[in-house]
Amino acid sequence: MDDWCFSFSMIGAMIRLFKVKEKQRELAENANGGVPIKKQSAGELRLHKDISELNLPKSCTMTFPNGKDDLMSFEVSIRPDEGYYLGGTFLFSFQVSPIYPHEAPKVKCKTKVYHPNIDLEGNVCLNILREDWKPVLNINTIIYGLYHLFTEPNYEDPLNHDAAAVLRDNPKMFESNVRRAMTGGYVGQSFFPRCI
Repeated sequence: MDDWCFSFSMIGAMIRLFKVKEKQRELAENANGGVPIKKQSAGELRLHKDISELNLPKSCTMTFPNGKDDLMSFEVSIRPDEGYYLGGTFLFSFQVSPIYPHEAPKVKCKTKVYHPNIDLEGNVCLNILREDWKPVLNINTIIYGLYHLFTEPNYEDPLNHDAAAVLRDNPKMFESNVRRAMTGGYVGQSFFPRCI
């Protein structure tokens, strides 16, 4: 009998606590001009932590085109300081799921680029964005991975098979094609806008 009394009193206390919390939320909304306060998802909380701990290379910048209130959508600009893509600027969009970090962000290259690991539609072939993604990885890891694609393009895991074959078989021609594409010109049947 005492156990039941304890349980009912606990339930009563919990109900009173929920009512107090609801009242606090209403007061906060009224203080905010009636605008409801948005509760952050676990993904937003983790992303906020990742962004606060970023340690980007000097050649990378992050922007929030929709404003700082939308952390789940941002852009990263990468300007390689070595390798075939030296001097180019490449823009990537990131869309982060509310279940991040349990799902990798969706990353697209917005700059048309002649690259073995980036196709002409902007899809990126980076293993940590696919099968090697683990929740312990973070935004910093992805940005360094993207940066590494420009300093060490990988012809063994291509999305652009033509670029991969040229890199593998004729690195000098690959370098020439990259320069032509970056200065605004045709490589094969594809036109590349200037990115230098």
